[in-house]
Amino acid sequence: MPEQNMLNESGGGKKQLNIWLPLLFSLVLVIGMLLGSRLTETMGPKPNKNANKILPVKEPGTLEELVRFIDARYVDDVNIQELSEDAIHHILDQLDPHSTYISAEKVSEVREQLDGSFVGVGIEFIVVDDTITVLKPSDKGPAAQAGVLAGDQILTINDSLIAGQDLQSSEFMKLFRGERGTKANVGVKRKGELHEFEITRDEVKLPSLDVAYEIESGIGFIKLSRFSSETSAEFIQALERLVEQDEVKKLIIDLRDNPGGYLTEAVEILSQLFTEKDRLLVFTEGEKSTRLEYKTTGRPFYQIDEVAVLVNENSASASEIIAGAIQDWDRGYIVGRRTFGKGLVQEEYSLRDGSALRLTIARYYTPSGRSIQKDYDAGEDRYNAEFDQRWASGELFVSDSIKQVDSLAFETPSGRIVYAGGGITPDYFIPLDSILLNDNYIALRPFVQEYAFRYFRENESVLTFESAEDFDKNFIVPDDVIDDFIAFAKEGGVNKVVELIGSTKRYFKSHLKSQIAFLKYDYEAQFTEINANDEFVLKALQLLRDGIPIAKQESSN
Repeated sequence: MPEQNMLNESGGGKKQLNIWLPLLFSLVLVIGMLLGSRLTETMGPKPNKNANKILPVKEPGTLEELVRFIDARYVDDVNIQELSEDAIHHILDQLDPHSTYISAEKVSEVREQLDGSFVGVGIEFIVVDDTITVLKPSDKGPAAQAGVLAGDQILTINDSLIAGQDLQSSEFMKLFRGERGTKANVGVKRKGELHEFEITRDEVKLPSLDVAYEIESGIGFIKLSRFSSETSAEFIQALERLVEQDEVKKLIIDLRDNPGGYLTEAVEILSQLFTEKDRLLVFTEGEKSTRLEYKTTGRPFYQIDEVAVLVNENSASASEIIAGAIQDWDRGYIVGRRTFGKGLVQEEYSLRDGSALRLTIARYYTPSGRSIQKDYDAGEDRYNAEFDQRWASGELFVSDSIKQVDSLAFETPSGRIVYAGGGITPDYFIPLDSILLNDNYIALRPFVQEYAFRYFRENESVLTFESAEDFDKNFIVPDDVIDDFIAFAKEGGVNKVVELIGSTKRYFKSHLKSQIAFLKYDYEAQFTEINANDEFVLKALQLLRDGIPIAKQESSN
């Protein structure tokens, strides 16, 4: 049977096949990927649904034929899907850390964050004693429209008991998700009484703007958690309310822990902060991607005089685009710690099996020409462990520990020196709060939300205040509540907790109060309490209040 060209080496043939088979599948699958249609661009323009671009299809090559033979005739059973995914991950590992493969099962979950919506019942919940307890139903969402209220304990879904089943939060979430128009019959316990609701699953908005309010007379505060397809619209709507109702003239934009998203959303927000037309905000360029420039429209809806942007080591991508443009044009203050350092642009391609590829196709540059992408030549593990490296070097605590390379220095119009290579260095440095490294903090922090909920549920009738402002000024967490909180944590498995004193005690009092404020009122009440003790926010307020000229800034410790 010469056509089979069989190998007859003692195990050698099989060993070689095991080594080369993933690589062969990699090459073939990459060809298949290139035949997919362009779907979205993370960090790039939002997808144009009317203009799917299909790359040219070529005749099957030798590698494809070889894989077909292996699949059809190999002596042992071959798990094509498993080999395929291993091969894809192997090949992408040779590229940059942000070129990734998304399995078909994960595609919808990953895209929800960028789409800004999902299909479900729309509740924010906490698991208390293995029972889902509703914190807040989504505003105008399916659950709220059906009559579900904060504090409801969900016992059943479609006649299946879910209370006391020791399920993970992710498993509960799957029960609430489904196709639009499908029904979820939910049984709840409310103040000792049982109620049933028929909820029709529908689209639920997933806001990327956490809160927007006047934090001080004439100064607004907006926190963005990511850059989804709706972020700029949410931002402009919030700005409208702040300017027209509260007469805000100065603005704090909180981008801490914001991992980024759509580049164009960041550009649209920046266009609201510059009055000049055609001012360069960011440009992208790659080996196979021509230079694309994004500029201001010169038509902001509202006039904002001064801006402060809050960033930290988890501010990445589109967050860095905003911080970079604000800094390069001397437009405002950058407050915090050096940002993540992601200056790569991805395009997303849909694959034939429903999975997707996010492939880096360009770098982005700030207006001065800075590339802020940090080095990834040492491998993905070291790339992702940079927080540990910054901690070890002291950079998280002292600004002078930030290493800058003179050859990567750029100059702003006012003559300030800014640097490329590894994130945006802030104009005003805020060290990492040492409480985050405190053993008590690490042990107790996971119990705050559940304890605050229990406390609120048991004391709601006596927490009587005229308004959220009245609550903020007059409610004080008693010392015996802190003692009870520690006892609660010990019941939950925390063994080594010493008496809380000083700043640690004040922190937990503030944190518990902020959670209670959220449960009684809303996110604005919660952030009012959080921001009152936030060093980032306090520094930004000082800068905006005093009106220090941007060009005369100096880093502070």
